[in-house]
Parts: sequence; structure tokens; C-alpha cells
Amino acid sequence: MEFITLSNGVKAPALGIGTFMLSPEDAEKAVYAAIKYGYTSIDTANGYINEIGVGNAIRRAINEGIVKREDIFVSTKLWPTLYEDETAVDKTLDRLGLDYVDLLFIHQPSGNFVAGYKQLEKAYQDGKAKSLGISNFHDEKLEKLLAETEIRPHVIQLEAHPYCPEKEIMSRLSEYGTKLMGWYPLGHGDPGLVKEEIFTKLADKYRKSNAQIVLRWHVQMGFITIPGSKNPDHIRDNVNIFDFELTEDEMAEIAKLDGTKKYYHADAAQEEKYAEMHLPFEG
Repeated sequence: MEFITLSNGVKAPALGIGTFMLSPEDAEKAVYAAIKYGYTSIDTANGYINEIGVGNAIRRAINEGIVKREDIFVSTKLWPTLYEDETAVDKTLDRLGLDYVDLLFIHQPSGNFVAGYKQLEKAYQDGKAKSLGISNFHDEKLEKLLAETEIRPHVIQLEAHPYCPEKEIMSRLSEYGTKLMGWYPLGHGDPGLVKEEIFTKLADKYRKSNAQIVLRWHVQMGFITIPGSKNPDHIRDNVNIFDFELTEDEMAEIAKLDGTKKYYHADAAQEEKYAEMHLPFEG
């Protein structure tokens, strides 16, 4: 495993398992399998409704002696309807069954996101979060958050893949040392991305799959990547990318794909409506 050092000195594994769209049961099975295959980073969220399953898998692996808590990097996200709930962080930790998380995000630039981030700052000061992040922020809302909060985000989570490496936002955040954690790292399962000619050529050269080449690109870009799967074979293969390295010329060739497309498009009204949805455990 390779590591990305955050601006506060915390070391985050370069690759982890994402749990978006996994049921609690599937998340528990996937995370347990991932830890057995050598993963030490797991990403979840209030909004995924699977934190209990993720926590069950982590504790099982710890109890069985597969891994120690201090060697696992756990990230989760507060949902917008909980930004002003002062119990939200503690309830999140309760669902995970953990005393702290290694990275705590606010999930969307919706609602009172400044209040939400200030909750993160308090959690950081109280030792309940080892590092802080923002997810899906851009433009004026990003500027508002930076202007009205004290601790600069250590990580930003955004859609990121060879078609969309998020250069503009990362350039804006470079002065703070903020790192990128990318979702949709394989283009949301788009075969058009994974089967690009450059990835097929490099897969043949390095005797890897096209997906492994794409994930290796993420690591060499300095991104934290979190491919999600409940397929044990895919989980095993996704982490098998640390025994080769793409050349500068190969990285430059892949860079030509930049600007091709993004997969997620939502206007501000859609984002607000989605973020106002209450979670089953609220109330």
C-alpha cells in the first residue's frame, strides 16, 4: 500500500473501498473481505445508510486479529439535515461502533453547511476526527466555506477519473495542501472509459486489467481512490496495483483524455432537494 500525507501529517492509504449504494449487509461483507485482502481504508456516509454494517465488519476484523484499529483509516460524512444537530457526530460514531474516525466530511454544499463544518472542527479539536473533509463543493459555496471557517479541509471528495481530474478546484485548494479523494474512479462503470485504447495497451504491457491501470493512474496523480464493489474478485483485484508504475510518457498520454466528460450533472435546485431528504434514523 502507498500513502498520501495530508496537510496535518495524517497518512491516508492511497486506495480504499467505497460503500456507496451498498446495503448494510453487502457493505459488511465487502468491507470484511477488503480488510482480509489488505485494504486499510474504508469510506462510508450517513447517507449511505450502511454505517452499522461497515462498523460491524471493522470490529469483526479487529476482534479476529486481522488488523488493529490504529491501522484502519475510516472516513464518513455528515448528511445536510444533520449539520445543525449537535449530537450528529456522536451518533455517527455510535453507528460505526468507533471512538473516532480518521476523516470526517460534510457531504453536500447544502443547508447550513458552515454550521456543519464547524461541527467537524469541534470533532477534530475533541479528537473524534483525525482529519476533516468537504464533499462536492465548488465555486461560491466553496469560497463561503473557506471564508467562514478556521481549519482548512484536509481532503475534498469529488467525481474524479481520467476524463475529469478536477484540475481547477485542486489548483484553488493547492495553497492549503488539500488532497483529492475521488468518487466514480472508474467512470461509474462506463465501459467507454475503462476500455479506452490507452488503457488496453497499458494493460497488455503490464499484464494488468484495464481497471487496474486506471486505478494506478489515480494513485500516481496523488489522488486517494475508493472504488466500490461487493464482488470479492473485483475487491481483490482493485488493490493489486502497487507492483508496477506508469511512466511519465504514459501519464502524459492518459492526460489527453482530460475534459472528455463528467457523469454526474445536477443543478443547484436538484442538489438542495436531494440534500433535504431525511434519513431513516433521524428523529
